[in-house]
Amino acid sequence: MVAKINVKNISKTFAAGSLKVKALEDANLSIKSGEFVTLVGPSGCGKSTLFNILVGLTPPDPGGELHIDGKHQPSDHLLGQVAFMPQRDMLLPWRTVLDNAILAAEIDGVPKRRARERANASIERFGLQGFEAHYPKQLSGGMRQRVALMRTFLFERDLMLLDEPFGALDALTRSLMQRWLLEVWEAERRTVLFITHDIDEAIFLGDRVVVMSARPGHIKFEIEVKLPRPRAPEVVTAPEFIELKRQLLGIVEEESLKAFSAMNRPLLADAKS
Repeated sequence: MVAKINVKNISKTFAAGSLKVKALEDANLSIKSGEFVTLVGPSGCGKSTLFNILVGLTPPDPGGELHIDGKHQPSDHLLGQVAFMPQRDMLLPWRTVLDNAILAAEIDGVPKRRARERANASIERFGLQGFEAHYPKQLSGGMRQRVALMRTFLFERDLMLLDEPFGALDALTRSLMQRWLLEVWEAERRTVLFITHDIDEAIFLGDRVVVMSARPGHIKFEIEVKLPRPRAPEVVTAPEFIELKRQLLGIVEEESLKAFSAMNRPLLADAKS
């Protein structure tokens, strides 16, 4: 089977004057069609940089390759090929729930009337029925995220990149949103790459959990999640879940310590001089 997306030796170096920071180095990742892959790693390891490269917002360094459905994709051809949700919901305060939900489809050239028909057909599934005419300031955090996710789904791309969409929510709302997202995903089976800092979230959502190393980021480890679907909330207390969490915590903590040491090395050098 041809992978939905295949990342080969992608690197990225940022330069500011004489200062250069290598965010990614030879990152390799392959995701099958319909797979839900979660991505974890220490802060500053390049997860968001990788996402920005995959959606065409940031060009990678020369030398790497990116393939979608088996076809090589130059970095300047990527914009608009995948659906992308950043960490913030980015809702426009002057647009209603319905008009925020259709924004990406409108930009993609879908006529407004047709986009609204699609949105109205999906509004109940996204838990927003009765709120179509509300504005973002009238919504809870969880509902704002539902609007943002609905906008991402209505963009109608087979590949979706979600960058910590639930990171700002309280624990209870986050848990409810995770279960709801799985229900929506299982109905459509889009291909998803999902960034998170939460190991429990990564295991609960993913078919596979991928761990990035400390900067410069590359794929350090990956593990298949063989827990059955659909996943009930109580699965987080199952022995298999706890064992996966133990393995992943050990690797992420090891990489986090490396990142912390690297960050503080200049301070230690200054203190000794």
